[in-house]
Amino acid sequence: SGDLLPNIPAVAKGNIAIAYLLMLLCETGLILATNGSEEARKEWLPGLCQGEKLGCLSAVEPECGSDFTFLTTNATLDGDGYLLNGEKSPVSLGMQADFTILLAKTKLEAQYQEIYEQYRRAFCKGRDVAVVDEDLLVFLKIHAIGFESIQPAQERKEDIWKIQFNHLRSFRPRRMTRFVHEGISTPYNEDRFNFNKPFMQQECFWSGDLEGRQVDLFYNKYPFADLHGLLVLDRDKCLPQLLGYDHHIYVFELCKILDRTMPGIGVGYNSYGAYASVNHLHFQMFVDTEGLPVDDPCWKHNGGNRDYPAECHVFDLAGTSWEFIRTLHHNMQPYNLLYMPGKVYIFPRKTQGTVDVPEWSSGFTWYELAGGMISFNYDDYKHLASDQIEGILSQLKVSA
Repeated sequence: SGDLLPNIPAVAKGNIAIAYLLMLLCETGLILATNGSEEARKEWLPGLCQGEKLGCLSAVEPECGSDFTFLTTNATLDGDGYLLNGEKSPVSLGMQADFTILLAKTKLEAQYQEIYEQYRRAFCKGRDVAVVDEDLLVFLKIHAIGFESIQPAQERKEDIWKIQFNHLRSFRPRRMTRFVHEGISTPYNEDRFNFNKPFMQQECFWSGDLEGRQVDLFYNKYPFADLHGLLVLDRDKCLPQLLGYDHHIYVFELCKILDRTMPGIGVGYNSYGAYASVNHLHFQMFVDTEGLPVDDPCWKHNGGNRDYPAECHVFDLAGTSWEFIRTLHHNMQPYNLLYMPGKVYIFPRKTQGTVDVPEWSSGFTWYELAGGMISFNYDDYKHLASDQIEGILSQLKVSA
């Protein structure tokens, strides 16, 4: 089709019908070649290129014409395929074609368009919308680039390090992570963002007694791990983000219990001053069956011979690890934690805001200290090297 396209205008001067047929052939071929599954490409491209098969494009709709921003045809996942609902008209060569390429919105895109129209009508009439300002700001950011421009997450390994491209997470509100903190605690403030806000209740998908303690589990709107949720303990007590003995022991034991039915379970914790985004006691629960880099046996803290670039201490007893954490509290030392079944990794580190964050990162939480790097920019994601990762982790050492 690359050789054919430049010649279509010349063909049109002689026969517009043949030119249109060639244009349609190029359109369907290019879309199939660049976006089709391997199975679809093998089935249809050879015949299309040899002139034995004919494809058509089902795109235009009676209501929106060729303005595909307002497509109404939707596609709902149904088993291994999609259930289509809508109307396409006209469809050139629809009766003669062997296959069609159809433009439709997924359910998520349809919901996005519905929300957009709801907000647009309200703002045009000078009305307010029932949405939290920070959620509205995120929606407007996404709308600024277009819903279809959100790029899917990708992950790769660089030496032992995990590197993730996470475009969606770039829209996340920064909250407390933008500020330089002093110490490791500040009183709970009900006027600031917290998990007791009425609008947060729709994001809580489970609440109840879990192994003898009241727990609320919130979904993470900007996840970077499988089954990534926010574990809030004793929510109604309005506790600040300062780890206590009982909570530490509980999470340590909870990991061991959940590991029986959820292999790869882990829990992360950011202290105040170590990129905690909310000053309301919470933890981040996730599943990673492969394991994070810090858990690799090559490191000295795991019995290997390789120095971990960040300061890292590992304990297999809850009580002993608490004594270490209590010392950090006494010294007003920020830290990150990673709970894994039967052990906890502790990362004392410099206070957020005191180390320059490189352009490829938004900051360093428990996930980064454990060897998982997140980048919002695809070029940064592709080119990030292990020496850059090890360099910034070493800068976070308290003694550095």
